[in-house]
Amino acid sequence: MNSELITKGELAKKAARTLAVTDAGTKNKALSAIADGLEENAAYIIEENKKDLENAKQKGIAAAMLDRLMLDEKRIAGMAEGIRQVAALPDPIGEVLGMVKRPNGLVIGKTRVPLGVIGIIYEARPNVTADAAALCVKAGNAVILRGGSEAIHSNIAIVKVMNAAGEGAGLPHGAISLIENTSREAAVELMKMNGYIDVLIPRGGAGLIKTVVQNATVPVIETGTGNCHVYVEKTADLDMAQNIIINAKTSRPSVCNAAETLLVDRAAAKDFLPKTLAALQAKGVEIRGCAESAAIFPGIRAATEEDWATEYNDYILAVKVVGGIGEAIDHITAYGTKHSEAIVTTDYNMSQKFLAEVDAAAVYVNASTRFTDGFEFGFGAEIGISTQKIHARGPMGLPELTTIKYIIYGNGQVR
Repeated sequence: MNSELITKGELAKKAARTLAVTDAGTKNKALSAIADGLEENAAYIIEENKKDLENAKQKGIAAAMLDRLMLDEKRIAGMAEGIRQVAALPDPIGEVLGMVKRPNGLVIGKTRVPLGVIGIIYEARPNVTADAAALCVKAGNAVILRGGSEAIHSNIAIVKVMNAAGEGAGLPHGAISLIENTSREAAVELMKMNGYIDVLIPRGGAGLIKTVVQNATVPVIETGTGNCHVYVEKTADLDMAQNIIINAKTSRPSVCNAAETLLVDRAAAKDFLPKTLAALQAKGVEIRGCAESAAIFPGIRAATEEDWATEYNDYILAVKVVGGIGEAIDHITAYGTKHSEAIVTTDYNMSQKFLAEVDAAAVYVNASTRFTDGFEFGFGAEIGISTQKIHARGPMGLPELTTIKYIIYGNGQVR
């Protein structure tokens, strides 16, 4: 195994033992110091980020992906604010989840404890480096980060700043580690670090998540892929619906909670599509539509079967006219990734049917899918959006980065 992985794995294991019993005050002080350090060193981080941006441009990376990679003072301030929000949240560690007295006098309960060492594999979003580290530390976990090669200069700079600030404020050495070897081989070895890593969380596109799920021998929490839909039901307020789809598609198309498909009830399509699709095109969105939507709004590209299943992460939107809520839900069931889905309607019964029958981590009525985010949900920064049905689903905040252990009080009982 790669020597860097072994060294950082051993340091993380040692740090995790210390973090598991570190008091909330010390963790919060360290997180506050990290947030301050990021802002104070913004110029250094931005300079390193420019190296990544230049390399990415030379490789011809798409504009939407460049947006995910780019850091400026505003985004660094946002990273710092997310960390401060995490510091302000209640510490989950040590929370007692109920105690029950058994007939034999034993008192049995559960308490929250850290997962231990968490590995995070992610792509070209350097803000994840700070978000993930803050949440893991607050929940008493050590973290081993492995970002994509596109963001390596940015990630090295961010982790350097975090470690200097965090260790200066009381975090153990090894609490936050970055794997600087960006080879595929090193990534695959990280996925098999049983004995060092307790859980692995991939955060990125479908390809990355598939690779981790297929190769990992350590437990995995699956996150991320967002083929999200907005369904405009026949009773919808059409101005509201237009605002929602424009926001869901164009406010930041490179993220997993952006809408990729617009479904429109046939009864509303002729009134809704011409104005809305023109507005989307004016914002640079390429429309790929079904035959019925093309008949209403001529000149758009014909959608293929692949389009319905694609997370574009770009200024591209698939559009389909459907015969009602049943057909809309069937389409979402067939092509969705169980991330975020929205209905726009004024019919309460339709909203409740959609909420009940759509299987996704976040289901919206009359709001943009772009709100599926730990910051927007009040969790501070988030580790990712889990699309699984295990203990973690949706934006993963602090409780999802813990497990439980049973605590038993006795007075001499034997069996």
